[in-house]
Amino acid sequence: MLGQLPKIFELPRDAILEVPIHHPEYPWFEALRLKWHALPAIANMRLEIGGILYSAAPFNGWYMGTEIGARNFGDEARYNLLPTIAEKLNLNVRSKDSLWKDRALVELNVAVLYSFRSTGVTIVDHHTASRQFMVFGEQECKAQRRVFGDWGWLVPPMSGSAVEIFHHPYENRVLTPNFFYQPACWQS
Repeated sequence: MLGQLPKIFELPRDAILEVPIHHPEYPWFEALRLKWHALPAIANMRLEIGGILYSAAPFNGWYMGTEIGARNFGDEARYNLLPTIAEKLNLNVRSKDSLWKDRALVELNVAVLYSFRSTGVTIVDHHTASRQFMVFGEQECKAQRRVFGDWGWLVPPMSGSAVEIFHHPYENRVLTPNFFYQPACWQS
């Protein structure tokens, strides 16, 4: 209600679907006890449509595998699991020339894709997502509409130059309708 302070409610644990992460070739992955929630949902952004601002417009979609494997699990500033995975794979972590981070990153992403798909939870790999965006661009071109995009968000956090979208520059123009960051309601 207008003028009231926001309330935060915890979801019951049984209402949250989590995907246990395991690997199709390495049984030791299960011992890591990794899991990730199945539904990426956002509830703290502002939706703008036709100049009207909606400050409480939740939305959700599905994951691209690299969001979980490369960014969340692999990023040094997040869960930083690459050293653990590399150790389990017996990779030479003392030499950058061994490309241990790259090799661990690939296996971590294989595990994420395999786990989601074997659990029946929708997920897309970065190569398919890139192809889908290219098809979208081709359709827009045929309709004589320009395609805009933030290249840094469109190119995945692994195998960047191996996906088609890498070789296509896009003007980063912000259009509406769109979601925008806003101060967290519980902090204002």
